[in-house]
Amino acid sequence: LTPEAYDVLRHEGTEYAFTSPLNNEKRAGVFHCAGCDQALFESEKKYDSGTGWPSFWDFIPGAIGTSIDNSLFMTRTEVHCTNCGGHQGHVFEDGPPPTGLRYCINGVSLRFVPAAA
Repeated sequence: LTPEAYDVLRHEGTEYAFTSPLNNEKRAGVFHCAGCDQALFESEKKYDSGTGWPSFWDFIPGAIGTSIDNSLFMTRTEVHCTNCGGHQGHVFEDGPPPTGLRYCINGVSLRFVPAAA
């Protein structure tokens, strides 16, 4: 892992907004955990939230767990990989239909695998 990915995945850090190339990734494929390679998100469920981080409205069943994050003087719902526990980001209730959720994910915590041509 890069130092930045290690900080996010293992110490619940956050990358700067608009710094991840995955924010603009538009190809078909699957986003995997950079810590253990578990498949987390399908590209069909990615959308541009305008926040500067890769955003998804749903995840691959069983791939994401949640916990309460009380840092930064607020309560948020943290999302993590169910396989390795790596911090991915947070989920918010301001996303698009059909779920109304926005999984706001750090790009350094992901590895994109394009669909086979």
